[in-house]
Amino acid sequence: MTATATAPSRARSPRQGLRRGEALAGWLFTGPVLAILGVFLLIPVLMALWVSLSDWGGRGSPFSSDVSFVGLENYAAVTVDGGLPTRDFGIALRNNAWYVLLVVPLQTALSLFLAILVNRAILRGRGFFRTAFYFPSVTSTVAITVLWLFLFSATGVVNEILSWIGINGPNWFSDPTGIVHNALASVGITQGPAVLTENDFLGLSWWQWFAGPSVAMTAFIFMAVFTTSGTFMLLFIAALQNIGGEIQEAAMMDGANGWQRFWRVTLPQLRPTLFTVITLGLIGCWQVYEQIYTGTQGAPGKTTITPAYLSYTSAFLDQNWGVGAAISFILFAIIVVFTVFQRWVLRERPVSKRRARQYQLPTRPATATPAVAASARVPTVPDPTGKTDEEAGR
Repeated sequence: MTATATAPSRARSPRQGLRRGEALAGWLFTGPVLAILGVFLLIPVLMALWVSLSDWGGRGSPFSSDVSFVGLENYAAVTVDGGLPTRDFGIALRNNAWYVLLVVPLQTALSLFLAILVNRAILRGRGFFRTAFYFPSVTSTVAITVLWLFLFSATGVVNEILSWIGINGPNWFSDPTGIVHNALASVGITQGPAVLTENDFLGLSWWQWFAGPSVAMTAFIFMAVFTTSGTFMLLFIAALQNIGGEIQEAAMMDGANGWQRFWRVTLPQLRPTLFTVITLGLIGCWQVYEQIYTGTQGAPGKTTITPAYLSYTSAFLDQNWGVGAAISFILFAIIVVFTVFQRWVLRERPVSKRRARQYQLPTRPATATPAVAASARVPTVPDPTGKTDEEAGR
């Protein structure tokens, strides 16, 4: 009689069952959110991508048989064709580029300064100042824009204050001249060199690209810095409160002054928050739309038009849906490139060998212990047989 041995069945681990239950619960909780994002975000984005590659005219379904695939024609219309859409896109890109170049550094620096100011323990009424600085960020953008139109009008409060110090303020929202050109004209430079005036990009000469933001766009720059610094201030406050006081005390014990402590100790620890603030600032600045739509709608002379507003006018007003969708995806690509670039700039860098050598302690020669030194000073007792230590050992 032979007995057959059967392999023991592997027992199901309770931990595996628990993990499967956790995974199922996770999908149950995130499933509705994923479904909502898919229906109202992913599918519309894919539809817009198809519209940017087709000749859909806005009537009927973009997936009907009457709609044809045109490839990159809509993208070429705003980038390389050289017509009016190209020039309008170049103007919008120029305006928005100056807007980003000035708003992002100013709002980041101001929000960090306000955070350091209201985070000081010796400041009384810190809660009041935090609320006051944050209040413009929660106010409606439309309401702020309407208020800004009154403040920066030809007879507004801003020009009235400037008149107190002898400055004749401009007609802010009616002046299309660039502030860089105005500054150069004040010193007698009214025409650029041939290398800038004879070469162009997106329908604009390089001299026009370097004109700077218009006076009207400058007012919107002030508005953006005023309304967004409070939000980023709260992010910096949260990061500053996570920095231990013992680190500052150690820097003070090492003789670091206030500026050295900020530059060498505080700012490096704010790197993640700085990345978040700059990323949100870049996204918000490249997508500026409400202020332009409510305030000037691109006037004067298209010097306040932005790619986001141009995408709206091309699609909904000019009924050129493919071009409008193409502008939006070009804008998306620009935001991604800037985000990746600033992530590369703010990356963690290894310490160089030269700097590492500055923190290395000099090597000291090994010193004998007191016991060894004392034994060396004790005279050796001679062996009466006349043998050496080695011979006696043998």
